[in-house]
Amino acid sequence: MASLDTGGVQLIEPLLRELRQVVSFDFGGLLYPGDDGELSAYAEGPLRAVVTDSFDPRILRSEHQVLVRSSHDFAGAVRHEHGPKLLRELVAVAKAEFHRSDFYNVVARPGDAMEYMKLVLRTPHGKGVAAVFLFREAASPWFTADDVAVLARLENHLARVLQNGEQDATESEVHSQGVLITTPQGRPLWISPEAEMLMPLAFGWRWRTGSELPSALLELLRRLNTPADKVDLATMELPSMELRTAQGWFSLRATRMAAATGLRQAVALHVTRRVARGQRLLSALQALDLPQRQHEMAWWLARGLSEPQIAQRMKISINTAVYHRRQLYNRLGVMARGELMQALMKPEPARP
Repeated sequence: MASLDTGGVQLIEPLLRELRQVVSFDFGGLLYPGDDGELSAYAEGPLRAVVTDSFDPRILRSEHQVLVRSSHDFAGAVRHEHGPKLLRELVAVAKAEFHRSDFYNVVARPGDAMEYMKLVLRTPHGKGVAAVFLFREAASPWFTADDVAVLARLENHLARVLQNGEQDATESEVHSQGVLITTPQGRPLWISPEAEMLMPLAFGWRWRTGSELPSALLELLRRLNTPADKVDLATMELPSMELRTAQGWFSLRATRMAAATGLRQAVALHVTRRVARGQRLLSALQALDLPQRQHEMAWWLARGLSEPQIAQRMKISINTAVYHRRQLYNRLGVMARGELMQALMKPEPARP
């Protein structure tokens, strides 16, 4: 946990893996305001299959009726919810009525989300960052007061980890690319297999194959279709935008093309997924299962810090930092920082 620093919502996967070391739960989730202004979600385990249903207006109405506050009312939660909250504290109706609700039968029961602990995270200035959910299945025991206390102590750290910083291309790498072909009005014509995998990662519940494009892509088309006499041709650039989600950084770009379908023209929507180097580094470190101090040492060495800086971060003496570095190198069979980086950052095959 100590090796995680500010990175944004794309660090939710390694963050949940680290959280399991201190709080027992079966699967986790995240709700957060997306770069396109709409609420986005990330979910593990069986809940992943019902995330789209949870955004259905009928289910949202049902959730609003049976809970003190819908989990999708992020702005309200930022204003009113402080500290970890348990599902049993948020249910506003009798148990029998809750079990008859559409929310329970479409989302909670199929997702096996029988118990959860929710924590709304904020910046130091009070702006909402995200809401973290830790779920336990029906067969698992309920969360205890000790579990609540542990999560409460981590609140500021979790907010710092998930808070989006400035996007830095040097701190990320291209993971995969795809293209979607549409008419200028937004009717899908063709989608590459790569884009078929990327679109749900970039847009989540807002993407359904064959349905209307998400608002961000419609905005790109609108900008591409702006009449030439209404734009400055000297400074005109191809419409593009950036989105950050729990699945990475996505670059979206629209270009005109000749359609092979017999239509007069078509538009190519290019989607590129970038993944933070820190995320891949954390995955590599967790796979090595190093002792805690060596894990932290490897993280800070890979991030480019000097031994005095690492000693300060780890709150140890420089001599102790040197000792942990030597132990790490011996354990991994490397002689220098460059060899350590080669061992940790081996290219991995592209995957969704």
